[in-house]
Amino acid sequence: MQADRASGAQEQAPDQYEQLYREFRWHLPPDFNIAQACCGRWAKSDPGRIAIHYESEDGHKSTLRFGELQEQANRLSNLLRRRGVQRGDRVAIILPQRPETAVAHIACHQLGAIAMPLSVLFGPDALEYRLQDSEAKVALVDAGGATNLAAIRSNCPALLTVIAVDCALDQALDWQQEMANSRNRFKPVSTKSQDAALLIYTSGTTGPPKGALMPQSALIGNLTGFVASQNWFPREADVFWSPADWAWTGGLMDALLPSLYFGRPIVGYRGRFSADNAFRLMQQYRVTNTFLFPTALKMMMKAWPEPRKHFDLSLRAIMSAGEAVGATVFHWGESALGITINEMFGQTEMNYIVGNSAEKWPARPGSMGRPYPGHRVAVIDDDGEVVAPGQVGDVAVHRLDMHGDPDPVFFLGYWKNPEATRQKYTGQWCRTGDLASVDEDGYLWYQGRADDMFKAAGYRIGPSEIENCLVKHPQVANAAVVPKPDAERGNIVKAFVVLTPGTQRSPDGDRALCLQLQEHVRGKLAPYEYPKEIEFIDELPMTTTGKVQRRVLREREKQRASPDGN
Repeated sequence: MQADRASGAQEQAPDQYEQLYREFRWHLPPDFNIAQACCGRWAKSDPGRIAIHYESEDGHKSTLRFGELQEQANRLSNLLRRRGVQRGDRVAIILPQRPETAVAHIACHQLGAIAMPLSVLFGPDALEYRLQDSEAKVALVDAGGATNLAAIRSNCPALLTVIAVDCALDQALDWQQEMANSRNRFKPVSTKSQDAALLIYTSGTTGPPKGALMPQSALIGNLTGFVASQNWFPREADVFWSPADWAWTGGLMDALLPSLYFGRPIVGYRGRFSADNAFRLMQQYRVTNTFLFPTALKMMMKAWPEPRKHFDLSLRAIMSAGEAVGATVFHWGESALGITINEMFGQTEMNYIVGNSAEKWPARPGSMGRPYPGHRVAVIDDDGEVVAPGQVGDVAVHRLDMHGDPDPVFFLGYWKNPEATRQKYTGQWCRTGDLASVDEDGYLWYQGRADDMFKAAGYRIGPSEIENCLVKHPQVANAAVVPKPDAERGNIVKAFVVLTPGTQRSPDGDRALCLQLQEHVRGKLAPYEYPKEIEFIDELPMTTTGKVQRRVLREREKQRASPDGN
């Protein structure tokens, strides 16, 4: 079923949530391997089935089929084994969206090695920290990360082998040459569901990045949320695309691996995101399902308010996560795309735990949704007690589902950091560090990161509601709200605002626009929530996963407020 192109959003289906949630049971096999589930079985049963459509910014295009994916993975597994990689060794994959990234993951998993995806956007310090901490034995890299890797390689004594993909790099093996000299047959190792499969480093918003060690079964734990948020994926003609970097949980576990698991093609694009290109890719590849960060949706909304007048789209489902979507973007999805955007919430340590599924239960604008089947989620206080509806607390996931069965979504622990692992839990509840309230019907309402909340003049302020209000203004492309230290009130509310392209700037105009935006918020939210100060900037600091780094802006304001400005 494709989206209704003639009118508004998808019609709300009857609320089937309680039955779906109550009747779902986990059936976790004792033996499970991501490589076999995402490639091996398809390569055997239907080798000509398309796995990846690939396109690069310079116009290069290719198609990778499951049989080809398996053969290349076999060659790489043999190569890695020749270089001394054994079960449990870490292999760094410093690659963007490209076919070799998928090949690397399948090769690692069928070898029993631990795949460690790293973004090509990481600078030398970020790469060095992760490579040293993980003691990775091998790194695969292309031109996007080669320079930074070369700068710090000598500081990573455990890194014995570097494999260069389509680039020249001193003291590195050449991908094409080595793959050509490797056998195309490989006998996969057998792995248990709880064997380590992935090491994914968190963004480090509250201290140094921590490596979350993920079991093979984490993929299974993701699937209920993926299927639901993508309106019961897969269907016969489904094609997936997302700009989310495959080096992060959002791109790897919410896009690449689930698409391959279900044997449906995914579009990989190596290049910068733009609203124009997003719509072009979706039109060209007949994309039906996507995951788009709220930031991307805002850019697309501002650039193309009525996209269906300009693009022939096949979209039937949009999932969004990372930040609150907000009512403005939510309603644009309904009116401009004919899609009810399914918000999702999760984190690396336990992903895809809460969200919506517009065809199975009604979405409520601004809500994170309900716990996906198989996950027992609650809002708890500091003592681990479930709070009453309407009260704010920490979103947490219980180790056991409603039937008392172990939930396979959980990480195994933080790499070489048992104390941080212990602190993540209160009893059987695993805390997310994100604040929310829950209503009488079980919908969760996001209140921000625990470390993003602040008090101003005695009032507790959550930034997301103010930011979403600001974005409703036609001249605001994006916004971030942080506390600015104030001697009398402790803090005042300050907004950093990115204006839409073409907005005229002048000192007098800026002052007028500030007043206009303040009145805009004052008229829609509580009086204490409007930004007392607004600063216009060209772009907000963002993580490579598309989240606004409010911490950077908070620290900037603290430094400005200090007597010496440092």
